[in-house]
Amino acid sequence: QVQLVESGGGLVQPGGSLRLSCAASGIVFSVNAMGWYRQAPGKQRELVARITSSGNTDYGDSVKGRFTISRDNAKNTVYLQMNSLKPDDTAVYYCNFRVRRLPTYDYWGQGTQVTVSS
Repeated sequence: QVQLVESGGGLVQPGGSLRLSCAASGIVFSVNAMGWYRQAPGKQRELVARITSSGNTDYGDSVKGRFTISRDNAKNTVYLQMNSLKPDDTAVYYCNFRVRRLPTYDYWGQGTQVTVSS
């Protein structure tokens, strides 16, 4: 059974920082990519950051220069360092593991709430 457990969300003031973690267990296929997505009320889920198995990264335009994605393959964990947080960053953040199989399959974390407010 695959499990993705997220942690690190919470309430932070504008300009503050948070670090999200997502630890996966039970994945038996090679991981193509790990990523973070977020969804705010009334909005579509959007890409925040993504890192491929080769180490290439991709960031959503709204977070470039402020967020950094990293991973620890030995711990099957992906991180998201969020700096200079803005109220518009408020959303539920979901981690994602895309595995190499036929067909390609996505596993998702349970989501963690990030609220940026004064």
